[in-house]
Amino acid sequence: GNSLFSSVYCPGPGREADGDDKLTFPGEGEGEIEGDSKADTPDVPPSTDNTPQCLNKALEGLSSRWKNWWIRGILSLTMIIGFFLIIYLGPIMLIFVVMGVQIKCFHEIITIGYRVYRSYELPWFRTLSWYFLICVNYFFYGETVADYFGALVQREEPLQFLVRYHRFISFALYLAGFCMFVLSLVKKHYRLQFYMFAWTHVTLLIVVTQSHLVIQNLFEGMIWFIVPISIVICNDIMAYLFGFFFGRTPLIKPGHVVCSPYLQATPTTVILPHNPRGIYAYLLSQYQYFVCPVEYNSETNRFAVECEPTNLFMIQEYTLPAVVQNAVRWKTVNLYPFQIHSIALSSFASLIGPFGGFFASGFKRAFKIKDFADTIPGHGGIMDRFDCQYLMATFVHVYIASFIRGPNPSKVLQQLLVLQPEQQLSIFNTLRNHLQEQGMLPPAVEEAQ
Repeated sequence: GNSLFSSVYCPGPGREADGDDKLTFPGEGEGEIEGDSKADTPDVPPSTDNTPQCLNKALEGLSSRWKNWWIRGILSLTMIIGFFLIIYLGPIMLIFVVMGVQIKCFHEIITIGYRVYRSYELPWFRTLSWYFLICVNYFFYGETVADYFGALVQREEPLQFLVRYHRFISFALYLAGFCMFVLSLVKKHYRLQFYMFAWTHVTLLIVVTQSHLVIQNLFEGMIWFIVPISIVICNDIMAYLFGFFFGRTPLIKPGHVVCSPYLQATPTTVILPHNPRGIYAYLLSQYQYFVCPVEYNSETNRFAVECEPTNLFMIQEYTLPAVVQNAVRWKTVNLYPFQIHSIALSSFASLIGPFGGFFASGFKRAFKIKDFADTIPGHGGIMDRFDCQYLMATFVHVYIASFIRGPNPSKVLQQLLVLQPEQQLSIFNTLRNHLQEQGMLPPAVEEAQ
């Protein structure tokens, strides 16, 4: 996140952390960034201090470095408390929050593109950008409704039509936007218009697709939503603390060993027993509310998070390797299997996740801006806070699909319910014959048939 760009440094001779948001790449520090031009510099409005007056008054006697420290700390704590409150409100609220974050991140990135080329008066750029956002969201959320709300779709005639022709409708909507873009092309500005067309689509890929994966993870169980986000937050906070208190040297510099507080913070996320892996993974695994897949109950018209926990969330006994037994004097250890999986999640968050932040930092430096926006005092924009989260969400989704997810009886049943009656009967007869061949069908049922 933005508040951590100062933390991609570690102590070096003659250097001292000052709390600035900087990410140093090879060759930076003198002159302009190679390849930049004045035409590519956005028309950035004067920065405004949107810090609450009560905070400014309380911290007016501190240096700018420590003032920024306290503002970031207080706002971070406020956001963490808000995060727990949203979790308490349930999965529906979490979905709306993800949608809100997605829209704000899209707005921040598109606004940068608009500022860069505003002087060319490109027609319909922002209108088409928001239109494509609506189209892509319609496609993804329509897929979600078809997958997880089969019982509701079966009851509502209009929804049956929309689900049946969902992909055709989505394609038609996108095709309309594509034609509108072609008709808006202006002579002498073709290259710039195609550049902004690509800008919009890359933004959709980064923001909308990733937020859809976040929601998919949520439906697998809120623990797959809460734990990864908490791991990234923990790693970001610890990296910022290391960067703030122990100075900085460039993260990437020819001839120098990579030394980053992100690497220093890795033990706090992966190894130490009091990290989110140890606390969250153990505590949350005990509650159905967090481990059960989020499913729609057609009888109550509400989301249900009740189930019989799978083996993934049941205590198992593991035999330790001989080397470890000699060191800790234990032969076995009792763990939830999810705790073992959380090690993979925390390792990714510590070692690969920060590259999402580095990518965002490089993007901002390319256009000579400090933050994506000034939404959150001391932190920047919403995108500044979620750059690493999007990369983490993709990894979690791929991890679940590769190592965790198995056949989902509830999802199969929902798909069966939307079939025609003759198709349902055919599947029933096939399944009955298969169970009889396997000797699994009770004799009373066989006789009745």
